[in-house]
Amino acid sequence: MDRTAQNSGTIEVRDAHRFDKGRLERWMGREVAGFEGPLSVEQFKGGQSNPTYKLITPNRSYVLRRKPPGKLLPGAHAVDREYRVISALGAQGFPVARTYGLCTDEDVIGTPFYVMEMVEGRIFWEADFPQIPAAERPSYFDAMNAAIARLHAIDPDAAGLGDYGKPGNYFERQIGRWSRQYLGDVEAGRVASMDRLVEWLPENIPADASGEEGEARIIHGDFRCDNMIFHPVEPRVLAVLDWELSTLGHPLADFTYHLMMYRMPAGVSTGLAGLDLPALNIPSEQDYVAAYCRRTGRSGVADLDFYMAFNMFRLAAIVHGIKGRLARGTASSAHADKMAASLEGLADLAWRQAELAGAR
Repeated sequence: MDRTAQNSGTIEVRDAHRFDKGRLERWMGREVAGFEGPLSVEQFKGGQSNPTYKLITPNRSYVLRRKPPGKLLPGAHAVDREYRVISALGAQGFPVARTYGLCTDEDVIGTPFYVMEMVEGRIFWEADFPQIPAAERPSYFDAMNAAIARLHAIDPDAAGLGDYGKPGNYFERQIGRWSRQYLGDVEAGRVASMDRLVEWLPENIPADASGEEGEARIIHGDFRCDNMIFHPVEPRVLAVLDWELSTLGHPLADFTYHLMMYRMPAGVSTGLAGLDLPALNIPSEQDYVAAYCRRTGRSGVADLDFYMAFNMFRLAAIVHGIKGRLARGTASSAHADKMAASLEGLADLAWRQAELAGAR
């Protein structure tokens, strides 16, 4: 089964993620303007972290994202932060779903949650956009490129997000955070390549990306084609989804995470490596970088291999966390076991990027 079939659509709510629908309906009646029941609930198949539900009423549908139940790592699954950034970016005209309400009262459904608009459109789970005619694919890549460049052009202070993260020292802090999370999640075990990266990365941060003077912009943290809703028939991004990892940070960290699709194997996450890009009419990595640089006024992206190693390490740490949640019985997706099985290969690929950057 491919990623599209695995992740598209909804299913009956999983046993571990059930809640009292009546309490939610009463809360929505009080807090969501224009809400009219009766309410039915389904769970989206996709997603590894925060359980996400489709709320269906006779007149409209909504989306609910909640903190998962069970034992959680400190600071993870902060749905209140997601709600804040989506609301603020929507006010700036950036393409996100409209938010309707945040609930931090655990008595309603057991964990904090928020409700947002159900944006109708298309989600592409494969980075080669197989459903799109080859002649149109460059336009879809250009739409993604324009969206991330537009995000990085937003002034955090003007958006009311000047305190959304700590300015400066982004790579130092992120490497430290994910290293601690990796080392602290004992149920998920250890991986040799991850251990090497924990040592190598903090010693090799590019000079122009380190320290207090490093750039600070609003960054998404997981900017991929499958975290966007495209217009039903046009190459246009209607909403960027899944802001759990968003913060203030270095825009090149965010862009090169997105660019990682070019170096990830096809069939793993949203990878393109190994595919014949000219035959598919997909822009090359070099051309995609050049388009982002034109949009953001950069002359290029130096130290690209370091950024790739950092981002693959970070992604491997996230997958390591999925493996830990699987061991603890709190994983949100039925496909968490497949993700967890990819951990060692991903960590090894991350170390190969470090070797390209000069690691020995």
